[in-house]
Amino acid sequence: MTDSLTLAPWSEQGLDLLHRQNTPELTEHLGGVESTEQVERRHERYLALTGGQMFLLLHEGEVAGSVGYWTHDWQGRDVYETGYAVLPAFQGRGLAVQALLLCARRAGREGTLPWLHAFPSVHHGASNAVCRKAGFELVGEVAFEYPPGHHIRSNNWRLALAD
Repeated sequence: MTDSLTLAPWSEQGLDLLHRQNTPELTEHLGGVESTEQVERRHERYLALTGGQMFLLLHEGEVAGSVGYWTHDWQGRDVYETGYAVLPAFQGRGLAVQALLLCARRAGREGTLPWLHAFPSVHHGASNAVCRKAGFELVGEVAFEYPPGHHIRSNNWRLALAD
């Protein structure tokens, strides 16, 4: 892991990042590009998040993406769900894997739930590779709704959290 990679708590800087991430390329597997109002509401939800935390991914001091975890009711049980995105200029360097591992450590230290799950589309090869490289276990394929009203086939990856 590189010393130049850090996670910073979500802040007002995150709004600019969300706008930069709101491209067809980065939202292809997430229901598509959002309106300005939807991006602003997402930012406000991230600032107010309880039961987890969103982070800015900083690479050599520059905002390179986002990662976070939050409580999710999965099949009648609370688990942590995670999500991550790296801007195209920073992709291909292993930053998503490193960020996901740092986020998992935070969830394990600060949270109370035993599992961290990721639900990338079965068609999103890069995101599934991130989960595999970060040591997540592939539980199987599932029906998943994200964003609300948008149904996809996802892989259910999970990682046991420990301090």
